[in-house]
Amino acid sequence: MGLIGSQAPRGGRGAGPWIAGAILAALLLLLVVSPFPRGLASESAPATSPATATAPAPAPTARAGAPVVLAGRNLFSIQADIGSFSPEFRARVVSERIDQLARERDVPLDQLNIVVNEAADTVDIRSGRRVLLTVAAVDAVAAGKSQQALALAHVKTIREAVGEYRDAHRLSSILRGLLYSFIATGVLIALMVAVLRSAPKLTRRLVRWRGTRIRALTILGTEVLSAGRVVDLLTEIIRVVRLTILVILCLVYINFVLSFFPWTLGFSRILVRYIQTAAATLGSSLLSYLPNLFFLAIITLVTSYILKIFKFISSEIANGTIVFAGFHADWARPTYKLVQFLVFAFAATIAFPYLPGAGTPAFQGISIFLGVLVSLGSSSAISNIVAGVILVYTRSFQPGDRVQISDTVGDVVGRNLFVTRLRSIKNVVISIPNAAVLGSHVINYSSAANDPETPPLILYTTVTIGYDVPWRQVHEVLIQAALAVPDILRDPRPFILQTSLDDFFVSYQLNAYTDRPGVMASIYSDIHQNIQDFCARADIEILSPHYRAMRNGNPSTIPAEVPPP
Repeated sequence: MGLIGSQAPRGGRGAGPWIAGAILAALLLLLVVSPFPRGLASESAPATSPATATAPAPAPTARAGAPVVLAGRNLFSIQADIGSFSPEFRARVVSERIDQLARERDVPLDQLNIVVNEAADTVDIRSGRRVLLTVAAVDAVAAGKSQQALALAHVKTIREAVGEYRDAHRLSSILRGLLYSFIATGVLIALMVAVLRSAPKLTRRLVRWRGTRIRALTILGTEVLSAGRVVDLLTEIIRVVRLTILVILCLVYINFVLSFFPWTLGFSRILVRYIQTAAATLGSSLLSYLPNLFFLAIITLVTSYILKIFKFISSEIANGTIVFAGFHADWARPTYKLVQFLVFAFAATIAFPYLPGAGTPAFQGISIFLGVLVSLGSSSAISNIVAGVILVYTRSFQPGDRVQISDTVGDVVGRNLFVTRLRSIKNVVISIPNAAVLGSHVINYSSAANDPETPPLILYTTVTIGYDVPWRQVHEVLIQAALAVPDILRDPRPFILQTSLDDFFVSYQLNAYTDRPGVMASIYSDIHQNIQDFCARADIEILSPHYRAMRNGNPSTIPAEVPPP
């Protein structure tokens, strides 16, 4: 005897244009498999139905329905269990019997009939003498119908499904499926060729429209994207749309071809159900996320306008239009960067709970992992950033200044949050980490030139002269040598300091003012050349570094030929 079932909506034949997640190779694989699916173990069905069992059955309980399937098509579902027979087990056995009936082409479908078993209070659906299923009172209660009405509905469904199954396995249907497959292949190739050829033409047209029909994207008078960037963005969108269309065409083609043959029709229906479930889940998720998306849009809008206000204020401070006491104009841009970072951090903190998946353990685990990774691997980077911010507000140097950091001398050509770049007098760009700059002494040779209230920069060099030369004459000669250099200032006037009285000579330090620290190397070279020339013309012997004034027959160090003044 059979098991008991109840009705559910049946699916139609074919999947239509729904997208199936398979590739073309899967079609070839499915076409070479056995023309009939593996037989279900019909011998696993019990010999007697639960309705005729001698042991009294416990009270049936209703649960979620188990589908009765024929070739991947859900015919109806069984919702109740009786005794130890679950709905899943009953549905599997009924599916095996209907499948066996569909394969027996010589058994006419008009033999399907309904037999009322008054003793067991059941209604049997039979094919000849064979019982396909039994409708019990619990099934009728679960379906909300009488037993006879439910059995008639099942008979109609079984008759239609078995008839379609037998028609689909006929040779004419298979040949028709092959013809439809060839037609679908031709249509697919034509559409793919059209898409592949139209995308480059549209891209070239967009390039021709750049600057004419396609202009820069501006918001509130501020250019957000140039015309070229807009064209690049549209080109990328075209590529994504083209790829999406090609994938959809391939999946629709595969789904059509799978639905043309009886052996793959079940796979087509399964794939369609998968896609329907995914689409429904995605759609419901998007609809439920719309309030969060609206809130994120508000946060983005408010954040952008706040940053515009701060940017306007900082630009006005940098231009000198707005002046705050104690706040220098060169602080405006880095201060805006700090405010921008803080505003972004605050907005991200507010928006974080409204991001997709923010409350899931996976998202939280990734956040913790990234936090640990940043804390362990960016200690030096953080120290350089902090040092860069401190250097901005200490105003130790500005871009273009001639500075000395530790043993490196050069002009400041760039400064960011991580490094400070100097260009040496040999045109070598040297990058120094900001933490190293903050931890070492910085000599700024240009600070005096940038501040009119500060005395000019003093360049100095030391010359040793013997005791036999009057110091007043030495002073005069050295000052004349310094004034002969074009980049040495006449006012203030150069001066001499006698730094030491050594055993064999006197140390004279020449100090001269200049307002061009960027050419220090050439100024020093000119000073040293002039010192040699002027001392030679004054018949003064330079004893640097290890000459002595005592004569023992050696010639004088004064050159034989002295250039004219």
